Amino acid sequence: MKFISKFLFTLTLVITVVLGQHLKDVEIEAKVNELLHQMTFAEKVGQMTQFSGTNKRYEQMIREGKIGSLLNVIGAEVNNRIQKIAVEESRLGIPLVIGLDVIHGYRTIFPIPLAASASWDTVLIRKAAEIAAKEAASAGIHWTFAPMVDIARDPRWGRIAEGAGEDPFLGSAMTRAQVLGFQGKSLADPLTLLACGKHFVAYGGAEGGRDYNTVDISERTLREIYLPPFKAAVDAGVGTLMSAFNEISGVPTSANQFTLRKILKGEWGFDGFVVSDWNSIGELVAHGIAKDRLEAGVKGLTAGVDMDMEGRCYTTDMEALVADGTLSDGLIEDAVRRILRMKFKLGLFEHPYIDENLQKKLILHQDHIQTALELARESIVLLKNEKDVLPLNRKELNTIALIGPLADDKDAPLGTWRCQGKQEDVVTVYEGLKNKFGDDVKIIYAKGCDVKNNSRSEFNKAIKAARKADVVVMVMGESADMSGEAASRADLNLPGVQAELINAIAETNKPIVLVLMNGRPITLSNIESKVTAIVESWHLGIQHGNAVANVLTGDYNPSGKLTVTFPRSVGQIPIYYNHKSSGRPNNPSDKFTSKYIDLPSSPLYPFGYGLSYTEFRYTGIEVENNRLLSTDELVVSVNVKNTGKRGGDEVVQLYIRDMVGSVTRPVKELKGFQRVALEAGEQKTVQFQIPVRNLGAYDLDMNYTVEPGEFGIMVGGNSVNVLTTTVEVVRLK
Repeated sequence: MKFISKFLFTLTLVITVVLGQHLKDVEIEAKVNELLHQMTFAEKVGQMTQFSGTNKRYEQMIREGKIGSLLNVIGAEVNNRIQKIAVEESRLGIPLVIGLDVIHGYRTIFPIPLAASASWDTVLIRKAAEIAAKEAASAGIHWTFAPMVDIARDPRWGRIAEGAGEDPFLGSAMTRAQVLGFQGKSLADPLTLLACGKHFVAYGGAEGGRDYNTVDISERTLREIYLPPFKAAVDAGVGTLMSAFNEISGVPTSANQFTLRKILKGEWGFDGFVVSDWNSIGELVAHGIAKDRLEAGVKGLTAGVDMDMEGRCYTTDMEALVADGTLSDGLIEDAVRRILRMKFKLGLFEHPYIDENLQKKLILHQDHIQTALELARESIVLLKNEKDVLPLNRKELNTIALIGPLADDKDAPLGTWRCQGKQEDVVTVYEGLKNKFGDDVKIIYAKGCDVKNNSRSEFNKAIKAARKADVVVMVMGESADMSGEAASRADLNLPGVQAELINAIAETNKPIVLVLMNGRPITLSNIESKVTAIVESWHLGIQHGNAVANVLTGDYNPSGKLTVTFPRSVGQIPIYYNHKSSGRPNNPSDKFTSKYIDLPSSPLYPFGYGLSYTEFRYTGIEVENNRLLSTDELVVSVNVKNTGKRGGDEVVQLYIRDMVGSVTRPVKELKGFQRVALEAGEQKTVQFQIPVRNLGAYDLDMNYTVEPGEFGIMVGGNSVNVLTTTVEVVRLK
């Protein structure tokens, strides 16, 4: 303890000194202008160029001022060595900014972002980002390509795993938490990271859920659904944004002046810089709007992309285009100014190197592992619990059959984009249960099948194990590589023969607890009735097994709530809670209304849904004033009581509906949420205070406004089961 305290004191002292020495904004702008005045055209373009990795050729280019950034160079020693070349051997001594995809942890791997969002705990999510920043920064990283803030309404899209789900309000809250966590109170702190909101914009709206595919949406949908989390990132002070791979209505986002110049840099006043996604500028040729990389570079720069990641499109060939007036030199100077500004804010000019001893002291610190466990537990969602089979009663248990391809898998819990996560750090479900039960309960493990292949050779072993057990725990789902980038799926059923194995085990008539491990919603209609309980555990990171064991045994009462709708079938996709009402809303007694003839229109599990080992009762919804001006604040209160015998956390959710407007509005829109801890029998009054301005929408002329009229107010534990009241917004006279 004395060593840790002394280390933390010294670290705090160092950081305080660094922050005290950091430049003010006006000084930064002066130094940026001074540097720009000295730079050659090649050096300017160099600052706008990012390559992956390092080699002798790149090191020479750094000496010549032709590279401004590297990514995927990992480790304090190598990064200090490369940085020394830039600072001490190049003409102007401009430091590199070194980036890495630190998505949900560096070495201490936390739940994937979709899982973490199910905690609805912005405080803990911010803390996880702070930890990820410390670990990565200690390895010489300055910049993370996170958070991914894309709204995703189609679970076929693999990258749904990297974001916060389908809702722009929740997505915005998670975005703010992560940006503030990564960037800290000051970017000059050597243990913070420059954050990057990605992918700008509407990447999650890919047609057919197929990665990199076309997006075709209205400006209204763009502004109301896909842009808000990016605006939240900008408002939180994010230093960079990443332009996306997709097109929007015919214009690729890495050449889209409307989104990058008009909205981001114009309307929002963003003063950081935009980096392309990997070769997304070069891909303008494949999109068919540029004949070669030079023309692609001109279009990317003109649109507002300041740094080219691995595209090799920003080159000295542009100088001739500036000379003949094809390209404005002002665009190049603006891009370089933005990049240099962030390098100064990061303190790289004053302190370009990292203490190489920090890695050993920070990586996998016990406090980091404890936070990983806390977030993993909060991310678990209990979807079904028939006959109260959970939590498992230790006194009544003699034998558990633990079955499934992921029950003792150390790779899948790391999930997609696991950065420097290692299998050796992972606690599997099998290990977690052994840690929990010790020798008190016998655990018979049988893999049963693999995730992907169709072999049934181990079915009999699994069936025999089930017959010997009091309860069966089956751990099924997706391997880590089945979600994330370039991992779109057309079929969302459990892959391989996992469903067949569940059906076979169900014939033993033993209670079955299905633990899902996946990076997206899975369609469960074919097996939901065959299992007694369903625990959605996602990919939870290194503490996966301990978190699941805590929940299964009741040492932790599950509190997670879905942030994405679970469909009954892929035929319902896209399906999301904040949909519009058609002119012929679903009416089961009228054929000629909006519905399917072979399936309910409702989801299997709705947005905001999640069970607990206790019950929560909502009563007494009230509004402080039911007639409001657009400048007022809506104050809503509701009583929430824990009517069960266990303490637990409830996520209280507030939704609104604009009943009549100049344009159609969603049937529900999330506008507030709070996590509330309640002991058995305890009741609390939960109050929401929401500016009436937040109830607005874009009118016919695409102006954001709050139109007068009636608004429905709904509060509950998910998006379906709610108490309702109304308020009226009146016009100023």
